[in-house]
Order: sequence, then C-alpha cells, then structure tokens
Amino acid sequence: MNSRLSSFFLTCAMFTLPGFVPGSASAAQPGAPVEKFQQLDQMLPSPTPTRLASGAPGAAYWQNMADYDIDVELDDARCHLTGKATVTYHNHSPDFLTYLWVQLDQNYQSHDADSRAAPNVRRGLDLKKIGYGAVERMLAQEKYDGAMKVSALTDAAGAPLPHTVVKTMLRLDLPQPLAPGADFVFKITWDFAINDAKKMPERTGFEFFKNDNNCIHTIAQWFPRMAAYTDYGGWINKQYLGTGEFTLEFGNYQVRITTPDDHLVGATGVLENPDVVLSPAQRERLQLARNEFEKPVFIVTPEEAAAAEKKPVSAGKKTWVFKAEKVRDFAFASSRKFIWDAMAVAGATHPPTPRLPGGATDRMLRPPVMAMSLYPKEGMPLWDKYSTHAIAHAIQVYSRYSFDYPYPVCWSVNGPVGGMEYPMMTFNGPRPLEDGTYPERTKYALIGVVIHEVGHNYFPMIVNSDERQWTWMDEGLNSFLQSLAEEEWEKEYPRRRTERDITAYMLQSDRVPVMSNSESIAELGPNAYGQPTVALNLLREHILGRELFDHAFKTYASRWMFKRPTPSDFFRTMEDASGVDLDWFWKGWFYSVDHVDIAIDDVKWLQLDSRDPAVEKPKTEQEKKDLPQTLTRLRNADLPKRVDTFPELKDFYDTYDDATVLPSDRKKYESLLKDLAEAKIDPALLKTARNFYVVDFSNVGGLISPLILKLEFTDGTSMETTLPAEIWRYNTTKTAKLFMTEKQLKAVTFDPRQELVDCDVENNFWPRRPIKTRFQLFKEEEQPNPMRELTKPAKEEKKIEPTPAAP
Repeated sequence: MNSRLSSFFLTCAMFTLPGFVPGSASAAQPGAPVEKFQQLDQMLPSPTPTRLASGAPGAAYWQNMADYDIDVELDDARCHLTGKATVTYHNHSPDFLTYLWVQLDQNYQSHDADSRAAPNVRRGLDLKKIGYGAVERMLAQEKYDGAMKVSALTDAAGAPLPHTVVKTMLRLDLPQPLAPGADFVFKITWDFAINDAKKMPERTGFEFFKNDNNCIHTIAQWFPRMAAYTDYGGWINKQYLGTGEFTLEFGNYQVRITTPDDHLVGATGVLENPDVVLSPAQRERLQLARNEFEKPVFIVTPEEAAAAEKKPVSAGKKTWVFKAEKVRDFAFASSRKFIWDAMAVAGATHPPTPRLPGGATDRMLRPPVMAMSLYPKEGMPLWDKYSTHAIAHAIQVYSRYSFDYPYPVCWSVNGPVGGMEYPMMTFNGPRPLEDGTYPERTKYALIGVVIHEVGHNYFPMIVNSDERQWTWMDEGLNSFLQSLAEEEWEKEYPRRRTERDITAYMLQSDRVPVMSNSESIAELGPNAYGQPTVALNLLREHILGRELFDHAFKTYASRWMFKRPTPSDFFRTMEDASGVDLDWFWKGWFYSVDHVDIAIDDVKWLQLDSRDPAVEKPKTEQEKKDLPQTLTRLRNADLPKRVDTFPELKDFYDTYDDATVLPSDRKKYESLLKDLAEAKIDPALLKTARNFYVVDFSNVGGLISPLILKLEFTDGTSMETTLPAEIWRYNTTKTAKLFMTEKQLKAVTFDPRQELVDCDVENNFWPRRPIKTRFQLFKEEEQPNPMRELTKPAKEEKKIEPTPAAP
C-alpha cells in the first residue's frame, strides 16, 4: 500500500504517526491490556532484613546446619545397607524449635508409599502398548520393600526419643525447645534393602552383572537427613513423591564405609585413610594424576579391574573413611568391577586460589581439583575417553560463569542410574553396546549428562535452592549453563532443548507455569529444564546482552553461594545487577502459560507530500494513469463515443489537465513557506527523499517478545534491526513501527534466525511465504488372509548370500 505523508503531519508530529508513541510507534488504544508490564511487587514476597529488595541476603540472613558422623556397612551379597549416625543439629534461626523434621526419602520405595498407592499415568501414554520395563518394574515392586527401618533413635546419652514416622518424613519431638543458637545431638540406627535399579529405576540402587556375578552399587538418599528449616517456609517437610528432589542443610561429614575388602569406593569428600585402603601402586598413580592436566591416568587399570571381578568373592572387609566439609548431602559408589582414572583440572585448585596484588596467584601452593571416574569394563571405550575430560570441562566453564569450584574432587560413576548429582559425586548411565560400538547419540548423551550432573555441584549443591518446591531453580539454571559448556566442547555440538525443540510444548493448552510446584508438573523436562534454558538464552542474547547478563548471573551465584535463594532472590538480583526492569520477562516466561507467536499483519508504504503543486499535481495525475485498467474499460475503449459524434457537447473540462497548477494552489503553497519561515523550520524538509513504512504487528501468542526483523530491499540489500520488548508496553496485543529509508522495501521477516521460540513461523513474513515441509508415501497394509496361510503356505525364499567385496 502506497500513500502520501502530509507535510503538515511531518512538521507537527515530528515523524511519528497519530496514535503512536514517539520512538516506539506503539499503538495506544483505550482499554488495551497492559497487565503484562505491571510490576511483580504484588506477586513476590516483601523484602525483609533476611532477604533484601536487591535480591541479596541481608545482614539478618541465617540458615541452620547439621553435622553427621556415620558408620555404614554395605552387604554386597544381600544388597543390604545398615547404618548408624550421630547428628548434631545447629539452630541458627531466631526461633525456638519444639521438634525436628528428618527426611527418610528411602521410604519412597516402601510397599505403602504414596508413590506406589497413587502412581502417575503420564499423559500421552498408550494404555494398549505398555513397555516390558514397566511390567517388570511392577512385578519387582511386588516383592521389594525398600522401607528404611529405624531401629533406634536416642539422645546423645542413649535415652530414647519420642518420634513419629510420617511416610517419607520423621518428626523428632525434643525434650525441651531448642533455643536460638543452641545445638541438639541425637543418634539414629537404620537399615534397608537396596533396590535393583535396572528393574526399578530410581536415583539410587544396584546393577547386577549376570556374566561375572558382580554388582555396582550407587548409593544415595541412604541415611536420615535433616529437613530444612527456613525463613520463608518454616520446615520444608513436603513428602517425597519422586519428582521434587531435595531441600537440605549444609554440614560437615565424617563417614566410615565398610565394604568387602576387594571393593573400590568413591564418595563425597576426601579419602582420609588411603594408606589403609589403597595399594602402594594405586597411591603412586594417584600422585602422578595430581600433576597430569592433559590426559587421565589409570589408578586402577582395565586389566586390574577385569582380574578383580573374576576372583572368588572375598569374605574380608575394609572400611573407607571420607571427610567432607560444607556439603549438603553425601553419596557413594562401591564395586569390585571399577576401573578408576583421574586427572587434575587445569586452573582449578582447592581451596580456590585467591588473587594476589598485581594479578598473581599462589596457585602453586595449593593442590589441584581432581576429576575422577569409576566405570566397569562395559563402559569402555566411551568412558575412558570422555568422562573425566567432561568433568574437567564442566568445572572450567561453570567456574567462569559463577564461582571457583570449592571442593577438592569431583567424581563421575557409571552404573544403573541414568543421571544424578550429589556433592562431588555424580552417577551417569550411558555406555557402549555389548560389542563395543556406540551410536553417535550415546557419545553425546554421555558427554552431556556428565557436564549436566557435574554442573549440579554449582546449582543446587552450593547455590542451595529448594528443589522440593522449585525444580527450575537448579535444573533450569544448570541446563542453561550446560548449553554454554556444550558450545565450548566442539563446533556444532548437537544440543538438546533448543529454541526450535520446545515450540511444540509451548503450544500445549494444558501446560502449567514454570513457577509450579515440582510435583504438579506433568512434563518436567520441557517445563523445568527446557523452557528456562531457552528463556535465559533469550535474556542473554537479545534482551540484556552477554556482558550485562553474565555480570548479573555471576552476581547471583556469588551472592547465594552456600546459601538458600528463592525465585524472588534470583529475579531481583538479575534486575539489580543489570539495571534493567525485567518484571515483564519473569511474568511471561515463569508465571504464565503464554507462548511466542508474533504476526506481521500489514506493511503500509508512505511517501512525503512536498505540498508543492508543481510537483505533487503531476505526480498524482501520473499515479492515476499508472493504475491498471479494468477489463471492462479495455473492452469498451473502441466503442464509438457520443462526444466524438457531437463535438458541440465538449467544453472546458474536456481539454483541462488535472495536473495544471492553479493560482490558488500556488498561493496556498507560498503561504505554507511563509509559515515555515516564521516558525524557523527549514523548508528543505519538504523535499526529503525518503520512503516511510509502517509495519503492523500482532502478539497472537500473548508472550511479550522483542522484535528481531530482517528488512530486504529491491536493490538486493538487507539489514537487521531489533526492537526492544518495550514496544508492547502501551498495548500488548497490537503494535507498529515506522521505518524511514532511502531504499524501497521488498520484504520483512520476523525472527529470521528462528531463535525467539516463535511457535508459528507462517505469519512471520511480509509478504506471506509458503512454508516447506515433507510428507512420506506409504503402502496400505495387506489384510490378514488365514485361508492363504493355511491352504497355500508360502514357499521359503532361497537365502541370498551377500556379494563379496571386490579385492
């Protein structure tokens, strides 16, 4: 559409259109919905001296602690665990506590667990086709009772303490209220049967190898753990139903793990008795690994592991002693099958190296962080090549975007658990096929899951968010950083959960907001992992920019290191450190179920009316002549005309040229020039040789988005421009933008690189373009014919031998 832009409008409206806001050209319509730009204040908890309005912990911030002294024995033959612990609980809160809550998450696997009584039937499940594994799991659960049996609970002096088990929680009633600043010591004894994690996949369990009659044990959620008492929610004692993970307190651990004496054990913390449990050769190799930054060193070689798994089961026992400080949990792995390799992480030391004056460091005085892997021979050749390198890579990348890794070691263990994280300890499942080959997907699955689970050491093992309530605070942030680490692994790394992968989920009508409780999310992967990942990438690349985002994100991580943030602390810190109001972004991406769908509705082409009749009248007349003739006019052109037969019917107007400049036209134009001179406006503006285009947009999906546009011109050139999300601030459903250019516009594309998660690309073009897709041909299935099968059986086809390859 081409129309004229009045010069009066030009001089009085300063290049904006009526009804449009200067600078943004956003349509201002009465009653337009603007709630998407309202502030989050009414949705977030009020700031307190504990949690400040800036998103930082305040001077009054507190969190409780729990220290553990544990003895545990692994019965490899029975797959049974027995433990006893002395727990010292430190009340740093300002409150008197009359009872303590203790988590018995292992009860999730008891016969009467809520998770079994009310199992989820995931949407989309075809009830006519149930997998073999699902039936095998149900059959195994009929026999297996994984309840954690608490056999004793006493105070420090051995006096029994009253307590009540509430499914996966235990309430310990105190003899007297625990005052602020006071400690309470209790002792607890327990045991339980370990689950077969191949038949009953969980975050913990054993894997049995029939060929060599050995097990790998990856043990987690194995001891009674203190529930968190918080300033924002009191006791976090929501039941463990299997989805919402863990909300825990930091503490110090001394753990003695007794296993068969031919087992190899990896665990959270530092091994305190290597002289007792490791051979001289293993200790020597471990020392070599501390100085190896390029290639993992075998501490236990594949040959040694293969020999160990073939030996008769030993009746002897060995106790491994581990010490861990300032951790929120403890996990371990044990097996006689393990190969063990290790290397030092370049640039990472324990404790983290402080910077000295002049930028120097005392790094040489501090031991390096160690990356270590445990895996059976079935994990080769993938694990020996990629696992330990992936640990080191994750630590190096994550430390740049958050803080230096504060622990001395990080493990990756191959076993029955697909992917799970604990302080300094990760369980990861991908391994090659039995013939030693592997699909490309398995290779990247291993690299990706190791990076992801190691990354969880940062979120939530150190930035200690409440997983039971908000899964996205650790999974979403971690998946986002995982994507950054994968981009630095290799060019064109095949990432998951990209902007294009998640559009189908964003279009679902029954999805829930990211801010939903963990147990209420049907599709946890897209909701808590994928959507926050693409949202944060959008924020980094297109809203804040990398420099502002990286500074704000690192500020959040540093502020809440070894503390417990809530969503409001994250939202407020990102705004506080970036200086950008992002309330509209959090509302849309985390609190709503809107999706991105921006449509280009129309493009209007305007040219400046110079108001000079000598210029404009001929131009107008020529435009009329250039209009296409209708078929009726063309067919009637040769018909005899009455005025030609009777010339006397012609008058002045039969020869008058509409392009003729009249005296009144000239006088009016001269008056305009006089008015401009008096107003000190340069009349040369009337001669501006530019094209003006108004592009109209609709927000069909409801989710506010910046507008990345590609403008293509008739001369073959193009340009990209980004309009900030604030273009929608006066009307969140309709907006428009005025462009001025010397060139003639040919086409406009929204989101040309398809990176804004737009869920309908068909309306992203002006003029509209067909969207290419593919279809497949198929053959109708032949109907069953019992008569033919029984009366005319088919002859067996002659086996065709493969043609030998040419020499």
